Amino acid sequence: MSDPDFHDVVIAGGGMAGASLARALAGGGLRVAVIEPYPPGDAGQPGFDDRALALAFGTARILNNLGCWSRLREEVNPITTIHVSEQGHFGFTRLHADDEGVEALGYVVPARALGQALLQEIRGLDGVEWLSPARLRQFDTHRTHVSLSLEHDGETRRIDTALLVGADGGKSIIRERLNIPTRHTAYAQHAVICNIQTRQAHRDVAYERFTDAGPMAMLPMSGHRSALVWSVDDDRLDELLNLGDRDFAATAEQHFGQRLGRFEQAGKRSAYPLEMLRAETSTAPRVVLIGNAAHTLHPIAGQGFNLGIRDVAVLAELLDDAVRQGIDPGDEQLLGRYESWRQRDQQWVARATDSLVRLFNNPLAPIRAARGLGLTALDNLPPAKHLLARGAMGLAGHLPRLAREGHTHD
Repeated sequence: MSDPDFHDVVIAGGGMAGASLARALAGGGLRVAVIEPYPPGDAGQPGFDDRALALAFGTARILNNLGCWSRLREEVNPITTIHVSEQGHFGFTRLHADDEGVEALGYVVPARALGQALLQEIRGLDGVEWLSPARLRQFDTHRTHVSLSLEHDGETRRIDTALLVGADGGKSIIRERLNIPTRHTAYAQHAVICNIQTRQAHRDVAYERFTDAGPMAMLPMSGHRSALVWSVDDDRLDELLNLGDRDFAATAEQHFGQRLGRFEQAGKRSAYPLEMLRAETSTAPRVVLIGNAAHTLHPIAGQGFNLGIRDVAVLAELLDDAVRQGIDPGDEQLLGRYESWRQRDQQWVARATDSLVRLFNNPLAPIRAARGLGLTALDNLPPAKHLLARGAMGLAGHLPRLAREGHTHD
């Protein structure tokens, strides 16, 4: 179509997943529009907040191939070791970058820094129209296109697209209006997050510590700082949030242990509810869901954004191939290939994450003893640790081009 209000792809949502997809599609011959409620760089954008993100090795490779990594070098901290243990019990498991032949198993970066890098990459690129502040008010699916009604800069605008991408988060309006069923688990927990200054250096080690007050992740950041992600039961939330900074640091240290010495200072705390949500299908006629719109995970394994960026890499590859072959971006078979390619990864990560939550929340003594034995056994089984590491690094299964070494994005 030559209509100026026709776009090959419209992405609803300019957060992490949506902005990454826009960058991946830029310059590829498709006319792309992004509908984003917040102005570029607005502090209210929920995807670009102060949380620390654990980027898997494969995710870093995708971002590098998209040209974003050079903008993040001053912000990232490598994870060279992952240490998993349980408070008050024997047994632990360690994963080492050296054992996998890589410089790092992953990296830690502030979400806001990654968001800024993505927006800087997109700015001025051919073929991407960034509509913000704008909100999708209605859409209607037709045989050849999707009609959308937006509110853009206070005015109503109508545009058409061959493919509508729902990147509008866990409360996706697109998913809800299509009546796509979901599997939902509310964990009755909140993640309490803040930065912690520790007396001892973290030495680029990420810790996953299972405690009687919930799982604690300590992610290495610059200096002696680590990002704490503490998943606590709802009935303990107010107690922890109402503590003074010193008392909170002391309480967190008591549960974490002495591997990083004294917790000397706690930064500003925030909290968000934890749930698992997975759409039973990621596609509908001329519509595809990516990122949190398709799957929202508990942070216990730090896989949420990593799973979403793999959605982006696969969809970008299929759309890039479609351009070269003259295929409609909303083609039913193309969306079917996306669904089948992503289904196994999405299911496996969602089930593994949920199983970890349930396993380490179980207080029964035999289960707790078995957990310790399991961690010890895993630490002494290099082949099993290798498989676990490959999965955690985002390098398992059929990798899209953007996740392969040496691929460059034009």
